[in-house]
Amino acid sequence: MTDAIKKTLRDSAGARWFVLILVSVTMLIAYTFMEVLSPLQTLIQSTYGWSGTDWGLVTGAQGYLNVFAFMLIFSGIVLDKMGIKFTAIGSGLVMILGAIVKYYAFAHNFEMGSAILGIDSRVFVSASGFAIFCVGAEGAGITVSRIIVKWFKGREMALAMGTEMALARLGSFLALFGSPRIADAFSIPTAVLVGTLALCIGLILFIVYCLMDVKLDKQIEDEAEEEEPFKIADLGVIIKSKGFWYIAILCLLFYSAVFPFYKFSSGLMVNKFGIDPSTAGDIPSILPFGTILLTPLFGFIYDKYGKGASIMILGAVLLVIVHTIFYIPSLTATWVAIFAVVLLGIAFSLVPSAMWPSVPKIIPDKQLGSAYALIFYVQNIGLMLVPILLGVVLDKTNPGVNEKTESAILNFRAEGIPANEISAKVQALREAGDIPMFDYSSTWLIFVGLTILATVFGFLLKAEDRKKGYGLELPNIQK
Repeated sequence: MTDAIKKTLRDSAGARWFVLILVSVTMLIAYTFMEVLSPLQTLIQSTYGWSGTDWGLVTGAQGYLNVFAFMLIFSGIVLDKMGIKFTAIGSGLVMILGAIVKYYAFAHNFEMGSAILGIDSRVFVSASGFAIFCVGAEGAGITVSRIIVKWFKGREMALAMGTEMALARLGSFLALFGSPRIADAFSIPTAVLVGTLALCIGLILFIVYCLMDVKLDKQIEDEAEEEEPFKIADLGVIIKSKGFWYIAILCLLFYSAVFPFYKFSSGLMVNKFGIDPSTAGDIPSILPFGTILLTPLFGFIYDKYGKGASIMILGAVLLVIVHTIFYIPSLTATWVAIFAVVLLGIAFSLVPSAMWPSVPKIIPDKQLGSAYALIFYVQNIGLMLVPILLGVVLDKTNPGVNEKTESAILNFRAEGIPANEISAKVQALREAGDIPMFDYSSTWLIFVGLTILATVFGFLLKAEDRKKGYGLELPNIQK
């Protein structure tokens, strides 16, 4: 009888999995917008004359506010102090605001050659919008992680986190596959607008979740009162943990070798593998399909059998192999690109399925929001700097290509050729050899180095687990 009285909403499998679907679909939409421009790299460079450095500035904007303005740290503190509901709604609104600014960047007809703070106006506004959006998206990410811990701890937590990540990766597929087709049928601004409208649906789903969370909070009110409230001083517990830093740096290195791949993969497919720009996102879009199936599977394995640190190491090793394949200049067959992306999907399933559920084994519950925020903060340093570095290296190792491309665009505009036809004409000049193709081999060495370092930190984490007894190699499901 007593047990029946103590049962709460999260004890119902149907209720907690419905919650998971609500927040997962919101993250799916967020990741769709995150990658909405990724498959359009060649199209945007040919239409607006962006250089590799310009592209890197926009795609690296994920960390400008999150890192330099410490917005991610602030989001974590807000999450621990103000709670899940406040942070969820706030992050949803910020995502929409950033998306609107980014849409304006492409919908507005900027004067050719105009600049803001020495940066091309369209590049500056687009980067600003993406930076604002990413404050909301990363805030949503740490909030969803905290939601899953709240509803699934002691149950199928790794499976739940794996399922959420799998659906988020589906959002990447929708962007990589759908964005070029929308841009081709309508325009680049239309592709951004569709993503912006979808974010409004995501905000509604967060609101529905909050209604369920209110009900759960009433049921566990007594438990909540017993827990000591979060204090800023509690951040010291996180910062002093060596295991935390190993997992944070592994996260930085691993994600820096995956998400920037999305941003530069369409250019690689066009310039190395000879794929048509209008379908350049198709091969990279295969990646999420493996993660959709495998991330929940590996999460289930971690829940039932453990081996979390070993799973992370295996994923990092596979990533070394993947980027080495992409680096080797002589490997240019289409099937090689497909094989490497499939392998990347497996690697991308292994590490996150074990990494995120391992954090609650290292950090106490009341500091989890800040812990996830700090990890996302460290991760964002890589997601900001690596694309910029990639863009600069791409330009430096391909001298004269940007100048010839920009000259061709100006000539076509002077001839009165419509903007939506310029990209195809520039690509024709590339195929004819009048404008050289970009060589990505030096750029890809950066990815190879990142993955090797990620493997090293995977082994360091496993060694620390043996010393401190975090239980990373033990099952998550409590018997």
